[in-house]
Amino acid sequence: MSYDSNNQQQPASEASYIFDSESAGEMARLMHQGQLLTRTMGGVFAGIDEADVEQWRQVIDLGCGPGDWVLDVAFEYPTVEVAGVDISRIMVDYANARARTQQLVNASFEVMDIREPLDFPDETFDMVNARYLFAVLRGEEWTTFLKECMRILRPGGILRLTEPIDLGLSSSPALERLSSWFFRLLKQNGYCFSADATSVGLTHKLPRLLREVGCQNIQQTGHCLDFSGDTDAWKALYRDLEVIFTTAQPLFVKAGIATAEEAAEQYQQMLIELHADDFCAVWHYVSMYGRKL
Repeated sequence: MSYDSNNQQQPASEASYIFDSESAGEMARLMHQGQLLTRTMGGVFAGIDEADVEQWRQVIDLGCGPGDWVLDVAFEYPTVEVAGVDISRIMVDYANARARTQQLVNASFEVMDIREPLDFPDETFDMVNARYLFAVLRGEEWTTFLKECMRILRPGGILRLTEPIDLGLSSSPALERLSSWFFRLLKQNGYCFSADATSVGLTHKLPRLLREVGCQNIQQTGHCLDFSGDTDAWKALYRDLEVIFTTAQPLFVKAGIATAEEAAEQYQQMLIELHADDFCAVWHYVSMYGRKL
């Protein structure tokens, strides 16, 4: 499936993503994160009735990054055409290259800004999927985005959103401090609905926003990933946090949240504490499903 898009990629200074969407390091981080999310959730369509999936012919992932979810769906369901869109040219090119290498002719990717009207006809897709847009869409952009999701969704189709509650609750004081700074950074830049910047600040608001755009039969599924030091997930989450807080340090300084010295000190301390023999941590996130009637 291929769609032509006239949308042009914006310069990094105008892009909405709080991190650099053209960074190779960020692409690698998102690739590992996406694989971990899918595995922890229990599969690409976990929580969705198989009777629905059997009828689907076209699905889309918005803000697809390097395309892991799209490629997994295309491989597992060869009769389903799967599209992915992202603002990052480097990620879209990489995802298309992976689709060709894996000979997944039912997967396609386009550069598109999900903050703008989507370049698809009404009622195109049986499912609209989106994951971890908390650092992509600012608070005032969510309603417009969700209306577009509903517009391109077919009657009877499903919209699924997956978003984090935290960056992990852990035994590391430095990780806790860095996480609190990150929440402040999100709030200062308008990315969340948190009242006091003590969480990602999004999952409590999404059910109401979904209802307001006409989504029906809304359900929520919570996920809890243990990435303590003695688990298989530790290495992947260690890499994830390493990239996040390397990238975030200059942002903390620019926002006046911490000095460069404070940010560097807490980052190094976090790495030490994550390697402790008794390090314990869990990461919480939520999937929300709604239907267009």
